[in-house]
Amino acid sequence: MGAPQTQAVKELEYYTRALKAPRIREAAARLAEQARAENWTHEDYLAAVLGREVAAREASGANIRIRAASFPARKTLTDFNFDHQPAADRGQIHRLAAGAYLTEAGNIVLLGPPGTGKTHLATALGITAAEHGTRVLFDTATGWVTRLTAAHALGKLPAELRRLRRYGLLVIDEVGYLPFEAEAANLFFQLVASRYEHASIILTSNLPFSRWGEVFGDQAVAAAMIDRIVHHAEVITLKGTSYRLRHTEIDTLPSAAAENQAH
Repeated sequence: MGAPQTQAVKELEYYTRALKAPRIREAAARLAEQARAENWTHEDYLAAVLGREVAAREASGANIRIRAASFPARKTLTDFNFDHQPAADRGQIHRLAAGAYLTEAGNIVLLGPPGTGKTHLATALGITAAEHGTRVLFDTATGWVTRLTAAHALGKLPAELRRLRRYGLLVIDEVGYLPFEAEAANLFFQLVASRYEHASIILTSNLPFSRWGEVFGDQAVAAAMIDRIVHHAEVITLKGTSYRLRHTEIDTLPSAAAENQAH
């Protein structure tokens, strides 16, 4: 029995190298004793070995997609303090994390003052999407405009918009922190329009929609953009004081105070 088993091991090593799947060899060796002891069928043993390989590849692929997405940090829903932010409905957020909106090319919009958890939730939902197999890219609104401006200057804007449409999800953070010039606003509108009913966006903003005209310098452009974003979107408005200031004597940031007075 020893010689055939040695030959089988050699063949397994060759096959796993040819398949570029060294984990199969490792899993086969680890599971062989258990399979013999528990009288597994050949099918059970093969399924267990291949299952380990698929799980490892999926985990590896998720890590690659997360790194490629350029998230500012690794944030999870488990880390999010729902007690500090009661306006975020735990059930709704976890339902969104399941990813149905991605298959429907839907969007998620997170509105609210600074420090209320918008970026954390956007990042956590983006990471969850990447873990489930979606290609994701993260950047701030100004970062996206910078990218599009560079493509436009090279005469490659249409190609860049087509390339970005191959990503199932774009995360656009911090809309409203800086106003856009007319050309930047036009480029941003083209990004939104190119994804409408084709692929998803998660967007965060410190301003309500009623003030987006100030950001884009044109009420008509802002209205057209909002119309496309919210048509297939869930809009979540976060409230309260900044989580980052919870251990300070500062109660309210200037922007939050202005929003409270406006309402």
